[in-house]
Amino acid sequence: MSSVTQSTNQFLRKIPAGSLYIIGMLPAALLVWRLFSGALGVDPVKTLEHELGEIALQLLVLGLAITPLRTKLGLNLIKFRRAIGLLAFAYVLMHLGVWLFLDMQLLTDQIVKDIVKRWYITIGMLGFALMIPLAITSNNLAVRRLGGTAWRKLHRLTYGAILAGALHYVILVKGWQLEPLIYFGIIILLLALRLPMLQRVRFV
Repeated sequence: MSSVTQSTNQFLRKIPAGSLYIIGMLPAALLVWRLFSGALGVDPVKTLEHELGEIALQLLVLGLAITPLRTKLGLNLIKFRRAIGLLAFAYVLMHLGVWLFLDMQLLTDQIVKDIVKRWYITIGMLGFALMIPLAITSNNLAVRRLGGTAWRKLHRLTYGAILAGALHYVILVKGWQLEPLIYFGIIILLLALRLPMLQRVRFV
């Protein structure tokens, strides 16, 4: 482990994990301010929906990267993993809420039709469904009641949820745009690093 990594880990140990919730909600607060100040462009609802979804995906990627960062580089962010996961779920909820309330205006028939007919929405809803048990069990009481082994198995749903989120983004955009493909590639790489033949490889 390099001296830079050791110094970084020492610094991170001094930061309370709970402070991440405050920091993590700052982008949402900024988006609300931009919405009411008219700074989200010609289609503010779509922009808000997209921005919230992208932040959620970024947080999911960060959460997925925590284990490889520790095993490959020695960077320890484990204490922040729960907060990152719950923040990701919160942003997914906000993303979904904007779609349901502001975009679809709670038109139930149209919402159901879109979920059934539009693949990117179907996949996005699947990813959201996978995240619900993860959010519910992201607490010490759930770990004790389920037991460590069962809890860890349940939280492998994270892999399906993040793949669904990435596919949702890739299919959503028109044509083969670079940004969603970059997210998808990073996610595939982070999942591949969990394969047994790569788990023993270290980068430093």
